[in-house]
Amino acid sequence: MAKKKTTNQQPTAADGAPPDEGSVHISIRPPNFGHLSVLITGTAPYVQNRFGHKAREQMHAAQEAGSQRNKQRGKRDAKDFKACYEDAKHVTQDGWCGIPAASFRNAMISACRLCGFKMTHAKLAVFIEADGFGTDGTPLVRITKGKPEYYEAPVRNATGVCDLRARPMWREGWQSVLRIRYDADVFSPDDVINLLERAGQQVGIGEGRADSRKSCGLDFGFFTVTKR
Repeated sequence: MAKKKTTNQQPTAADGAPPDEGSVHISIRPPNFGHLSVLITGTAPYVQNRFGHKAREQMHAAQEAGSQRNKQRGKRDAKDFKACYEDAKHVTQDGWCGIPAASFRNAMISACRLCGFKMTHAKLAVFIEADGFGTDGTPLVRITKGKPEYYEAPVRNATGVCDLRARPMWREGWQSVLRIRYDADVFSPDDVINLLERAGQQVGIGEGRADSRKSCGLDFGFFTVTKR
């Protein structure tokens, strides 16, 4: 004989009956955001690597060609290192260089592993407000001090073949002002500053950072909180 199916659903006022004494009342508070403006200073060089316009065009052409790709392959074009250097910069329509805002947020989220705080919660609790947008639409934080210089280094491609890459580098002492929006019910102002400091001294941003997915880094991209 089949058992009678039961349900935990309780009658409500709409059913014409009072709620059960065991029902739970849920109360959701509105977001409570705090804001901080923090000056950071680079304690190591910062190297940038934007996915350049030319690389996008080549990828688009290859995918558009489809099965005809192999037939169209010919001699490799000479590499213009200077153009690669310029193409790797994050630049706005106004002409200033910036750092992807997500770089700092990602670094802070990654640093949560050192503090015993859930990274999935930090994703919803800390944000970096952009000062502008790059020509490709990337939200950017303005580099307020420091000038880029040409930097060339050997790298190993995914295939294992060595290659030379030209990138912009900002020497130690570069500065930016971060505008941080955070959930004040999750983090205190000191929590945010300490998390950012850990991100700056132990995680890093940009190419050659300590928290690189593909290597142990080159000790690039470190920074410290100078003023809050």
